Amino acid sequence: MNLSYTAVALQTRCYAVNKLSVADARNKIFDNITRIAGQIRGTKGFVGPSVKLVVLPEYFLTSFPMGESLPEWQVKAAVVPDGREYEKLSEIAQQNQIYLSGNLYEIDPHFSELYFQTSFILDPSGDCILRYRRLVSMFAPTPHDVLNKYLDIYGQDALFPVARTEIGNLAAIASEEILYPEIARCLAMRGAEVFLHSSSEVGSNELTPKDIAKRARSVENLAYVVSANSAGIADIDFPAESTDGLSKLVDFKGRVLAEAGFGESMVANHEVDITALRRYRNKPGMGNILSRQRNELFANQYAQSVYPANTMLNENGEVEVKERSHFMQTQMSCIKHLQQSGVIQGEK
Repeated sequence: MNLSYTAVALQTRCYAVNKLSVADARNKIFDNITRIAGQIRGTKGFVGPSVKLVVLPEYFLTSFPMGESLPEWQVKAAVVPDGREYEKLSEIAQQNQIYLSGNLYEIDPHFSELYFQTSFILDPSGDCILRYRRLVSMFAPTPHDVLNKYLDIYGQDALFPVARTEIGNLAAIASEEILYPEIARCLAMRGAEVFLHSSSEVGSNELTPKDIAKRARSVENLAYVVSANSAGIADIDFPAESTDGLSKLVDFKGRVLAEAGFGESMVANHEVDITALRRYRNKPGMGNILSRQRNELFANQYAQSVYPANTMLNENGEVEVKERSHFMQTQMSCIKHLQQSGVIQGEK
């Protein structure tokens, strides 16, 4: 049996809610969902019934915070796992009989003071079969910031979830996390075959760090990468087309199969051949990188902390909400630690 289908990295424009009141922002979120529903319906109608997977860009519901505090952004832009926003997204997956993935801001009832940037996968029945919380972020809380409590509630498996489905083993990578090879490798070692990459990144005619990383992660892990970038961000004090283009599908040998230009586009669509990927992964030889891992060599080095965990838990293990300046201050402390340990050299 040959397992293949068409995947789409839908390059859609993001409409920001930053300048809106809370009530108007919540209405705008539903407007954005309605708009995307039409684009997905039209894309499947044009590309064909072989479309089984659609990946949406990062920020597709709200854009990103610009100056709002964590509580302000939570009220304005975050959704709850069983809320109406997910219901509407589930309807899109059901109506089009697709696996639908995207990235949004989500409130976890166990961490009600915070929000997490979350990548989701909905199956054709509308059920959420994977929820991945971004682990590395510059200005937003992550499970690592409350790690002890997060692990107590969800366990280690929740950090690197993989959904085993009829279209292959799917995993999510959020935005700049494509630059961190450890995340993709952990997912691959848990069986991931297709990385769903929701991104909002620099639009350029030159190779960018993220664009290089998409190809590197596919080669390193013998995995497909379906990467959806935003087609610009509107209604924000930000040059709209700064994040545009480069949505693409990359195969398990690092070859770009399809790539969108600038603007809203469904051009980044191509066949994903899971049968060919599995055949290659099962073949001995130098190219079978997954089977040649010598992880014991690296375990001791990775046990050394750089960015500390639990910086948003107090001494009693309770969540402590911070100002956004906390994240920059923590990074500055990490740089100082790296200097003192000789990892990086200080400026003369």
